[in-house]
Amino acid sequence: MRLLPLLFCLPALAPAGEYTLGPDSQPRPGVPRGALTSHVLKPGRFYPGTPHDYSVYVPSQYRAGKPAPFMIYLDGNGATGDNQRVPVVFDNLIARGELPPLIGIFVNPGVLPALSARVQSRYERVFEYDSLSDRFARFLIEELIPEVSKSYNLSKDPNDHGISGVSTGAVGAFVAAWNRPDQFRRVMTFIGTFVSMKGADTLPGLVRKTEPKPIRIFMQAGRNDHIAPNQPYGTFYAGSWPINNRVMAEALQFSGYDVKFVMGGEGHNMKHGAAIMPDALRWLWRDYPKPIEVHAPAAMDQPDWDPRGKVFSIVSPDKPWRQAGETYKSAAGLTADKEGAVYFSDPSANRIYKSVAEGTAAVFKENSSGAAALRFAPDGRLYASQPGRKRIVSYGPAGDGKPVAQNVEAGDLAITAKNEIYFTEGRHVGLIDAKGKKRIVYDGGEIALPSALALSPDQAMLIVGDGQTRFSWSFQIAPGGSLQNGEPFFRLEMPETVHHSGVRSIVFDSTGGAYFASEAGIQVCEQSGRCAQILSKPEPGEVTSLAFGGKDRNWLYATVGGRLFRREVKTRGVAPWAPVMAPKPLL
Repeated sequence: MRLLPLLFCLPALAPAGEYTLGPDSQPRPGVPRGALTSHVLKPGRFYPGTPHDYSVYVPSQYRAGKPAPFMIYLDGNGATGDNQRVPVVFDNLIARGELPPLIGIFVNPGVLPALSARVQSRYERVFEYDSLSDRFARFLIEELIPEVSKSYNLSKDPNDHGISGVSTGAVGAFVAAWNRPDQFRRVMTFIGTFVSMKGADTLPGLVRKTEPKPIRIFMQAGRNDHIAPNQPYGTFYAGSWPINNRVMAEALQFSGYDVKFVMGGEGHNMKHGAAIMPDALRWLWRDYPKPIEVHAPAAMDQPDWDPRGKVFSIVSPDKPWRQAGETYKSAAGLTADKEGAVYFSDPSANRIYKSVAEGTAAVFKENSSGAAALRFAPDGRLYASQPGRKRIVSYGPAGDGKPVAQNVEAGDLAITAKNEIYFTEGRHVGLIDAKGKKRIVYDGGEIALPSALALSPDQAMLIVGDGQTRFSWSFQIAPGGSLQNGEPFFRLEMPETVHHSGVRSIVFDSTGGAYFASEAGIQVCEQSGRCAQILSKPEPGEVTSLAFGGKDRNWLYATVGGRLFRREVKTRGVAPWAPVMAPKPLL
């Protein structure tokens, strides 16, 4: 849908439109009516001490033998009430085959009961709906949905799951799907609070950077939402509802989402939203049961497409992550040899594996003494840290090992074209020169937790990832290997409720792009230090290592838990024995 230009300075505001509930929101003779029952969900783990009232709509066409799709409405009483009449809309649209026979779950925000009549209860709505964390999504997935499933056969297919919210609930609905697209694929937002109250104003930026997720979104907003004649820029401290909804919709369009944005003439109410509810539901569930998939933005095929910083300049939507090999006890330490064969460690099983064919791996070294970080060096040998034995060893092609350094509890390694080894150890960064002499080159300070190392493509800089803060550092490598002129150069995004960046691995492509394995995903920074793209994790969990592999180094490998994943990419990795000069960075 093409967005109309937004007028920022209006001499006068048009009067609100007259919106009424249409025939699809009226009970009709002969249309089977679903049953609406009320329930109470007992307090659980995510909102302790707080019960939740909810209602369940079951269409007359429901059959227990067939898993049913479902739609969750936040602020459930408002959706079932006479102003919105969602159950009536369900009856009419299901009867005509415009919706599948879906179950409606209408949940109200929780209220923590006061301990006496003299004190206040705690109202949970803003905490539940307005946060960017995954707490509310997990409440739905792990507590509410399982409770409803005790009575009804709910589909487990995420394409069968919809969620809708109003105002702050719109943020709650979108964020639930954003955090858990493996569970929610269809989203409706009405007069959404995508403003600066608890971080929702940051969502458009994240949407533009992050690899798109398989989500379809319908958005409604009002031109007069928190707008007054003498305050056309907005009456509320958190920002402008009309502008921020439009910015959010444009971000979704920029990234290629299946999104429809409708701007009405009302204020912060559901007059317009309720009037278009039937059409919104038709659009959201159109072509069902065809699954919702990720597609590249339509603009990619246009002559004015600017590839800079675009996710699809790195990856293709039809080339997702695939698991390579079996599931191991653990997986980390990814690296690749001169032929592009990928090696990784399984510290828990005391093994090192090597990829031997497309998507498979074989044992390279048994009894590896808990080898963790791995790196290939210009001498063709595989170097490995053995933190438990406080040493670094190297292996030949046949797995024959020899010690390289003792009394080194290395967390990560980086090896230069001169066969010099940088390593992290606690809050320090050390260097073992080509003659085997060891010294400390960074003795702690502003880096809270040196957790990952990488050399820039030309090996002029050593990048030190900080696993604690959002900033990773760039140091110039002086003659002799010392580090100088360090700066907190790369700024990463951090999830709402995580107090550390979680950087565990860094790799570079030949254009100078730096790939950081982090809590927020695989973040790609431009040479300037800006985070431009965030690639999705292969699966939920901590990405422990990255590497470019394959003959042309155009496969990106990642480890999560005990699994190895890979996907074909449009860039190429840099080998430490073949430094390259990346293009001059754009500013």
